[in-house]
Amino acid sequence: MEKRISGVSFDIDIHGILVHVEKASVSISDESDVAKTRGVPDGYTDGAVSAELEYELDTKNFKLLGEAAKSAGSWRSIRPHDCIFYANTGSEELKIEVYGVKLMIDSLLDIDPSSVDKSKHKVKGLVTDPNFIHIDGVSYLSGYDVRNLIG
Repeated sequence: MEKRISGVSFDIDIHGILVHVEKASVSISDESDVAKTRGVPDGYTDGAVSAELEYELDTKNFKLLGEAAKSAGSWRSIRPHDCIFYANTGSEELKIEVYGVKLMIDSLLDIDPSSVDKSKHKVKGLVTDPNFIHIDGVSYLSGYDVRNLIG
């Protein structure tokens, strides 16, 4: 049996800071749709796309991200960053590149006095760059999608 990719296989870098995330997710919304003629499927139309990600951090790693906010002058002043989710087990490799991630605090604090779990904080990010997302080096968007947006 070969070693498989799991959540612990990933390293995540945010603004040059190696951050351990308790959980991370990247979601794409693609509004492409079926074209219909007289109610019958007749091709498709390309729709708008958007993407966001979410980091769930423990307090120790949230405070590391807080250093980036301090350097920027405020949390809202943190400039968008490119994020790479990379895993390599020797037999499997996966690289997800997300461009122009604008961070926002989503859930600052969630306290459960009956829990022994570490405190967690959620930070979400909106994808703001036309490079959008690349999966193993392949762009999600076509060259036609990004025409006149990427030089």
